Amino acid sequence: MTLNDTNGTMAIGVAQFAPGDDTAENLRNIRDLATLAAARGAALVVFPEYSSFFTPKLGPEAVAAAEPLDGPFVRGLAALAKVLGVHIAAGMVERVAGDDERLSNTVVAVDTAGVVVATYRKQHLYDAFGQRESEFVRAGDIEPPQLFAVNGFTIGMQTCYDIRFPEATRVLVDAGADVVLVPAEWVRGPLKEQHWRTLVTARAIENTVYVAAADHAPPIGAGNSMIVDPMGVEIATIGEQSDVAVSWISRQRIDSVRETNPALELRRYRVVPR
Repeated sequence: MTLNDTNGTMAIGVAQFAPGDDTAENLRNIRDLATLAAARGAALVVFPEYSSFFTPKLGPEAVAAAEPLDGPFVRGLAALAKVLGVHIAAGMVERVAGDDERLSNTVVAVDTAGVVVATYRKQHLYDAFGQRESEFVRAGDIEPPQLFAVNGFTIGMQTCYDIRFPEATRVLVDAGADVVLVPAEWVRGPLKEQHWRTLVTARAIENTVYVAAADHAPPIGAGNSMIVDPMGVEIATIGEQSDVAVSWISRQRIDSVRETNPALELRRYRVVPR
């Protein structure tokens, strides 16, 4: 089986590592993990939130490190995707034009030709559990989702704290997503790992889609990156180490789950912007 099979199956990978404040080093880690994922058969690899630059306390240094979408970080992802022949999605700190005090917490996806095929700017900022992400991050605008296709599957993206808002995932599924990517920096803390597993699994079950969630490795992140299928089964999981988990997803699995549980058809409410 090859990366370009179109028989209704595809391998996807979640990559877990602990990004730091050296963007070049982060890209080297991404290169190594993406190479491993591709060797294991992945056609799509998702990396954590803040993969381009991260410090334990968000501050002005992150704003200074922010890059445009045509900057070195995205160019590095694009070159890697072309060499490996895989799609790559990763979180980055993106420069906001005309704003020297805040950045965009952005996920960018590049295809096998190195072309940016989708971006997502985090809409629900982490102003919770004693954190104030909004001090340095501008919330993304509410706009139609940017989806992209890989081997017959439609892919949507959101970020970390967004998964606490089920309507955010439902909007992606209403737009046609079969797979939702969730780059995250899920900070460790009391009950946080339980929340992470519960929320990732719930978003998959209630929307009958695959969810691929990539977190930072400890000590700051909780780890536990995972891929969950439309019935809520963890089909690939990483513990606390830096690694890649790869699993095959199936169109037939989505269809059969939706036949058993036609929740999307039976619902009686729409999602509208607040």
